[in-house]
Amino acid sequence: MKKLVLLIVLALSFALLFGGCGKKKEPPVEAPVVQKEEPKPEPPKEEPKKEEPKPTLQESQFQTVYFDFDKYNLRPDAKASLDANYALLKEFPNVIIKIEGNCDERGTVEYNLSLGEKRARAAMDYLVGLGIAANRISIISYGKERPAVEGHNEAAWAKNRRDEFRVISQ
Repeated sequence: MKKLVLLIVLALSFALLFGGCGKKKEPPVEAPVVQKEEPKPEPPKEEPKKEEPKPTLQESQFQTVYFDFDKYNLRPDAKASLDANYALLKEFPNVIIKIEGNCDERGTVEYNLSLGEKRARAAMDYLVGLGIAANRISIISYGKERPAVEGHNEAAWAKNRRDEFRVISQ
């Protein structure tokens, strides 16, 4: 009987070693087929809106104001020019200007400096009367020192009796 027990033990050992009760092999699992999605085109990026540069007031947009000989009162054409300048100043509320009073070559330096200041002040007072803040306007007189037109005749003198407008800041 010892032989029989030994034979059974050997048979079981052999069976276990060479193909006995092993794990069942499962059929290989195929990986699911994943279809690659084509990347969705990104919506066009909106470019950040660039602020348009603010328009600026150019001195060339101002109208020159002209005066009669030895006068600083505003003629109708001078008032029309000042009305146009007023519209510009209303459109550009941050602009600060300087009004430059000028004279023709006749008269003394002192007299023309005084007359040029009166001309600049007349234009300033008119604009302030229309509603422009006085702190947006300064005045200066150049008398006869800065002629617009060289010449010693009425045509040149008429162009030199004037107020010009300069932009100080915007």
